[in-house]
Amino acid sequence: MAATDLLPALPFTKPPTWPAAVWVGDVDVARLGDGTARLLLADAAGYCRARLLVRNGQDLLGFVEVGVDHEQVDASEVRAAVSRLHLPPYSPATPPTRTDGLTVVVCTRDRVPMLKVALASILELDYAGLSVIVVDNAADTDETRRYVDELTDPRLRLVVEPRPGLSRARNAGLRAATTDIVAFTDDDVVVDRYWLQGIVAGFNRGCTVACVSGIVPSGELRTPAQAYFDQRVGWSSSCTPRVFHKDSPPADVPLFPFQVGIYGTGANFAVRRSVMFKLGGFDEALGVGAPTNGGEDLDMFFRVLDDGWQLAYEPSAVVWHRHRADNAALALQARGYGLGLGAWLTKIALNPRTMWFAIRTAVAQAPHFVRLSYRMSTVATPPVELSEHLPARIGLIELMSIFKGPLAYRGARREGRRATPLWGR
Repeated sequence: MAATDLLPALPFTKPPTWPAAVWVGDVDVARLGDGTARLLLADAAGYCRARLLVRNGQDLLGFVEVGVDHEQVDASEVRAAVSRLHLPPYSPATPPTRTDGLTVVVCTRDRVPMLKVALASILELDYAGLSVIVVDNAADTDETRRYVDELTDPRLRLVVEPRPGLSRARNAGLRAATTDIVAFTDDDVVVDRYWLQGIVAGFNRGCTVACVSGIVPSGELRTPAQAYFDQRVGWSSSCTPRVFHKDSPPADVPLFPFQVGIYGTGANFAVRRSVMFKLGGFDEALGVGAPTNGGEDLDMFFRVLDDGWQLAYEPSAVVWHRHRADNAALALQARGYGLGLGAWLTKIALNPRTMWFAIRTAVAQAPHFVRLSYRMSTVATPPVELSEHLPARIGLIELMSIFKGPLAYRGARREGRRATPLWGR
């Protein structure tokens, strides 16, 4: 039997010490052969289970979990697991049309070790007309600047945004870009080799698509903190393409367009630069680095839809994310997510038009609103097998932080952070 090496989704850092840790990677169906092979997993010591994203070239079929035996998995077991997937009607990624280039923006602040990994994956992409902008946001050191200066890739340049805030950094990237399609990702990720082809395919799924978000799977499940976050988010597993539009509310999204968690996340999305200037750019009061500590991506997704544009979810645009591995970082992240959501809801409530739109939606969908609220609180509660390894009341930390969002939003506005800083530019 032939052995085939599969690499982990993210570069190896530390071996697992948690017995339920899961090795994560991807495999093309063509590599499964006739099912008689045993697939050798790189850096799999200590893992008893593997999660594989199964794909057919650029198109995703779904995720399967199989057993690991002596750092190997059976191709036949993978094939059997794939056969049990409830695959949606086949919707291949639209072949990309020619574009006049594309810009990738990575916003960072004093995290060079992570940035090196992310940039390496981006600069390995084969895409004509690619430009890469690193936005150095309110850095305490010159380490990021020195690192980028050392790189000789002509596609790469550094932009400095001295004022703290992820929204300000994203706006700086938009101002510096010269292409109409601008893709954003974080500094703690690895992008897939087909990422940009997927982004462009997403824009081809509708005539008025102004924003494309992609799937952000967990790239590492080495610790209980990472496993909890993995089961907590909704943008890490769906392999079904979708196009959202304000005039066509989806039947399975009763609180549309306010059910923002289904659209994607800030680690993997792209926008039309021209539309972003029309909308005024990212709200400076939202996002990491502001008192609200999040919500700028949710806000932009909503504003794109609210302005009448289409938003496409394109799973073939894959970005692997390294979730917080320790409990202290997880608790900090939970607070940030809650604050950001609460701040964005405050912004909705302070605008009479969106406030009444939200009230009408909630009243019309009252049973769904109650069920969704209950489900949110339930999902935030970790399962029994994880709870003993996590911070006490981790779910409550995030939920209670939502109620602190209004004060955080008010504080951000008092700092002079503007809602539409790119209007008129």
